[in-house]
Amino acid sequence: MLPDHWHLTTDVEDFLARAGAFLRSRPALHTTPLTDVEKLRLAGSGDHVLGRLETDGEVRAVCYLTPRGRLGLTPLNADDADALAARLSALGHTPAQVVADQDTAGVFASAWQGHTGATPKLFWHTHLYRLGALTPPRPHPEGRAHLAGAEDRELVVRRCREFCVEVGEQPSIDLIDAGSWDRSRFGDRHFTFWRTPDGTPVSMAAVTSVTGGMVRVDPVHTPPRFRGHGYAGAVTAAVSRAALRAGATDVVLFADPANPTSNALYQRLGYVRLTDCAGYRFTYDGPA
Repeated sequence: MLPDHWHLTTDVEDFLARAGAFLRSRPALHTTPLTDVEKLRLAGSGDHVLGRLETDGEVRAVCYLTPRGRLGLTPLNADDADALAARLSALGHTPAQVVADQDTAGVFASAWQGHTGATPKLFWHTHLYRLGALTPPRPHPEGRAHLAGAEDRELVVRRCREFCVEVGEQPSIDLIDAGSWDRSRFGDRHFTFWRTPDGTPVSMAAVTSVTGGMVRVDPVHTPPRFRGHGYAGAVTAAVSRAALRAGATDVVLFADPANPTSNALYQRLGYVRLTDCAGYRFTYDGPA
């Protein structure tokens, strides 16, 4: 019997050939790894690391470290998280943050602190929902869904920046202001607006491309002046329906636990809470 072992590589194609089936086996739970690894594949060569944990030749977990220092993990127990922390620290890696399901993020953050002395700080906590049976909103607001085109780019960028300001997403604001839209997390999304009968764009939702059968709705945003009319529910239902028609088997989204309005809305539309996810930033005593 072969021992459990972390296999690390920088070859995205080789990684997907060996671990792609594992990622696709639970597309809803693996939503972030699926989209992040796909971005690494499309980017080509770069300063990244990918890893798979095997038992008897069978993949049972993966990790990836992006060029910007984001460490993503699929579910791990405390021992496996500690083994990964030991391996990464021995190789001199210094992730800026870890993002995973809540339990995994917590045990890795503790293990990383134990191996490196880095101080973890929780910066992200969210509910992960998966669509069950889509239920259109009632009452349904007047208007229609409009898939954004090239002529809507300026509006999309402006609305995304407004969203980032509202939720305090400073890294994305910095990229947008620097003209690096394509490098932001919104650069590869497909946007839809809900427009009233007179054509006013009152709400916006975006989705990822279908990856491993999964589509993630993110973000959903209605400017404050247009809230309270059911527009967010209408546009979310529209993009969810379109994702299913495009062949998605799993449609997911994240929701802030501190926002009961959005959580209630998504549940009315048919989304079912799957798990909680979390992110920790690391502070190092020396250069990182």
